[in-house]
Amino acid sequence: ETSNMATKKINGLYAPFNKMYKNIFMKDAMMQRTYATINEGDTEVIHTGQVFEKDDYRLVRFLNRPKEVNKNWAIKLIDEIPPSPKKDRIVACDGGGGPLGHPKVYINLDKPGNHICGYCGLRFYKENHH
Repeated sequence: ETSNMATKKINGLYAPFNKMYKNIFMKDAMMQRTYATINEGDTEVIHTGQVFEKDDYRLVRFLNRPKEVNKNWAIKLIDEIPPSPKKDRIVACDGGGGPLGHPKVYINLDKPGNHICGYCGLRFYKENHH
């Protein structure tokens, strides 16, 4: 019975500290959420064009870690591949075939200039087009 009484006394001593700790923790959490802003260097636009305002609440996810943006956008990588010259009026594109390809599409090359595959972005043009 004396040990039970001692435990109650000790718990009674720690009660104000527990309340204080909870209050501090809650205030910190609210302050972080309310005042979450990004640094000047974190305003990079991603491939979809998404940019957050400086006071947007969704920036909370970047408080403890940097915003990682991939600089190698797919459209830029595809633009590095030159257009393929073809002798036929109609070309079939399947994105390279196999499991990494796409459904086969037929592209009409009658009009002059580059013609782009809607799936993979590869470009084709007709050779000796007048």
